[in-house]
Amino acid sequence: MHATLRRYEGVDRERTDELTQRVTDSLMPRLSELPGFGGYYLIEGGDGVIASISLFETSAQADESTRVATEWVQEQGLEAALPNPPKITSGPVIAHQANRMAAVL
Repeated sequence: MHATLRRYEGVDRERTDELTQRVTDSLMPRLSELPGFGGYYLIEGGDGVIASISLFETSAQADESTRVATEWVQEQGLEAALPNPPKITSGPVIAHQANRMAAVL
């Protein structure tokens, strides 16, 4: 399993609800159709920080999700709401644990 963490800083705080809705309505469905999709999480970090975590089976699939997310930001015209490119950390998941709560989210 591979994970990609994207950390967006300087996010327009007035547009957090809009970003969340757009991610839910159009980005998550697009990512979930990619081969190897294992999950996607959007995190409100406060102070103009939003982060996302996506899980895929392989490194190539995780890389494709980054390409899709970058393309999506441009298609949605969100450059003003997300003025800085994300800081990306991607790699194999080397330890994890999940419980029933993960299924509820």
